[in-house]
Amino acid sequence: MKSIQKLVLFAGLGWILFSCSPASENTKAEDLTVVKNYVKAVESLDFDAMTNYLDESYLGLGPSYGDSINKADAVESWKFNAENLYKGIEHTKAQFAFVTIPEGHAKGDWIATWSELKITYKNEQSVMIWANSNYQVSNGKIVKSITFYNEADALRQLGYEFWPIEE
Repeated sequence: MKSIQKLVLFAGLGWILFSCSPASENTKAEDLTVVKNYVKAVESLDFDAMTNYLDESYLGLGPSYGDSINKADAVESWKFNAENLYKGIEHTKAQFAFVTIPEGHAKGDWIATWSELKITYKNEQSVMIWANSNYQVSNGKIVKSITFYNEADALRQLGYEFWPIEE
């Protein structure tokens, strides 16, 4: 009798642990596929695919503090840059990591990615920057992203110089 009780106890504990476990490996793999496909869409300037991978409630933050953008404006911004500025975009040495934020305003499961990002402009100038983007995926769509990189470094590579404003 005691062995049946132990079996029921262990089965119950196993079920509780399984029920409370973080996102399954399948969900992580699916979310990673969404992020990788979105990055490919950005590189190939495939605006339809970009639109498909961003949720209607999408909020993009960065690269500067206070920057934010919604889905429609994000896709339109990529279109404008492709038509007027960029000849090509290429992520190299991309790395991906799963991150869980346990509490606070960014609570949830995220996919962090960092890479070397080469942007070639229509005038044939190019910059190489380190870019970091973090994506929150829900129901197969990107609902939020936080992207940051050194904008001053990109401008410096394009020949801009910086001095403090004299008062």
